[in-house]
Amino acid sequence: MAEKKMNFEQAMDRLDEIVRQLERGEAPLEEALSLFEEGTKLVKKCSAQLERAEQKVSKLLAGPDDTVQEKPFSGEAQE
Repeated sequence: MAEKKMNFEQAMDRLDEIVRQLERGEAPLEEALSLFEEGTKLVKKCSAQLERAEQKVSKLLAGPDDTVQEKPFSGEAQE
């Protein structure tokens, strides 16, 4: 599957597979370097997708007059 066509979940699955292969230590040097390079690209791709998703997330809170106000998501739980 081409890296550009992968969705986030597919990229994470592939990254997990690469990590398992590298941890086994059975790949020849050239293959290990290629896997490492592919993994690095996937990490960058996933990080960028997460950053874009975080920017889109907003938390809805009830306003003082019972209207709904949209507030940026801070990532921290508020009581």
